[in-house]
Amino acid sequence: MISTIRTAHRPHSLVPAGIAALALLTILPAVPATAAPAQDPAAPAAFRVTTPAERRTAARLDALRDDPARLKAFFAALPKGGDLHNHLSGAVTTEYLIRLAGENGLCIDATDTAVRPPCGPGTRPAADARTDAEFRQRIVRAWSMQDFPADQSGHDHFFDTFGKFGEATRDRGKMLADVADTVVEQNQFYLETLVTPASDAAKKLAESVGYDADLAAFHRKLVAGGKLDGVVDEAVREADAADAQFRETAHCDTGRPDPGCRLPVRWISQVSRGSSNERVFTQMAVGMRLAERDPRFVAVNLVQPEDGESALRNYRLQMRMLQYLRTQYPDARLTLHAGELTPGLVKPEELTFHIREAVQVAGAERIGHGVDLVHEDDWQQLARTMARRGVAVEVPFSSNKQILGVAGDHPFNAYRRYGVPVVLATDDPGVSRIDISHEYQYARATYGLSYTELKDLARASLEHAFLDGDSLWASGSARTGYRPVRACAGSQPGVAPPAPACARHLADNAKAATEWRQEAAFAGFERRQGEAR
Repeated sequence: MISTIRTAHRPHSLVPAGIAALALLTILPAVPATAAPAQDPAAPAAFRVTTPAERRTAARLDALRDDPARLKAFFAALPKGGDLHNHLSGAVTTEYLIRLAGENGLCIDATDTAVRPPCGPGTRPAADARTDAEFRQRIVRAWSMQDFPADQSGHDHFFDTFGKFGEATRDRGKMLADVADTVVEQNQFYLETLVTPASDAAKKLAESVGYDADLAAFHRKLVAGGKLDGVVDEAVREADAADAQFRETAHCDTGRPDPGCRLPVRWISQVSRGSSNERVFTQMAVGMRLAERDPRFVAVNLVQPEDGESALRNYRLQMRMLQYLRTQYPDARLTLHAGELTPGLVKPEELTFHIREAVQVAGAERIGHGVDLVHEDDWQQLARTMARRGVAVEVPFSSNKQILGVAGDHPFNAYRRYGVPVVLATDDPGVSRIDISHEYQYARATYGLSYTELKDLARASLEHAFLDGDSLWASGSARTGYRPVRACAGSQPGVAPPAPACARHLADNAKAATEWRQEAAFAGFERRQGEAR
């Protein structure tokens, strides 16, 4: 059952009954419950111990180098943690958005934008795409990066797609059903996806209150008379409706539920960073208040192009807004698009502080993209700070390439050299026309990653998820490997049920339980790869 249902207490154990059927070839080693120190390129390299099962799987991966079909199947079957950087409207398959547009009677105008009916001159019913293949492909190209010419601005086309299909994205529950099934089919175990809660109500509140440069005074005006809570109430009702629509669409309460019904999902509230200052601050406050009130919502993020005129002008102000609001809502989590910039896209001085401000001023716990790292002032010290604090970087390779033209020159290895946690993500897989398996395979091909490095990327994506409770791991990194908490030391995911102490740990901690599921999946995956010919 999908974990979007509101609850006032920690969930019961998420360990599925069938994991004992999987085989684990090694036992999780015992380890003292101490955290691994942040790494530095100057420090001696730590030794990552590999198991016989991992070595056999690594050999299998190497043997598939010249077999594209089997290599693709390997990455499809690989357990791949969770997707932590995923915009719901951009994650839905384009074909499904076109279907929704047709079902809702929308029209397609001359610019290939979905508009409300009736379909007047110069428009066509979106439903025509069901039978007119040429019309359907025209919409697909307008609403995604498919067949996009390499000599045109991928940046502009990518962001323009959202305005074109926006009217087709009103059925949040149906969209989640489409995305959740894909995430499960990709052998992932968790999803954090971005939405804009109570957008219209937040806009009206912002306009009615007006901007106040004194952020504390501005916040008091938003809260006065229950105005902010009224918007949060609307967001909760919106989420309830989406949950109900999801469960109906995915057949969750029937005898044949869709795969996505068993996926734990959390929402991240997105803030339109290109909007007016009053609207930005109000959306931030709504998202943070919502994260403290409703456990389905866990964090806040800023969206829209970081290089936009208003976003650049107000970047430092927005970081200070978040810094203040975190004092008011300390339990809300924060992940920020930061450093999604390249030389030539913005003035050189704009490349020198965005990641630093997000980490050191706003207090972000994760960073999205982080492309301009090496252009930041004293970037090496910034990387050390991120490593010490455990600030992870969400890396969506395909969207970085499509939007910014960044491919092998992403600072992926620079982050890893300094011990900064790195997780792979999809960003907008529907728009990009990719899936998470593609991102892992790209990482292998571009950076020569070993099987254990890929495995630890998957582990990191759950370790840095905003899931409730403690981890399965007492310590862990790509350099040293992941070591379980004392209660689960010596446990055998996939071979036998957890020992009583470990079972209690899993029952009390949703994060640990989800990580246990992945370890069981890795055991089965490695067994099958070892048996393959």
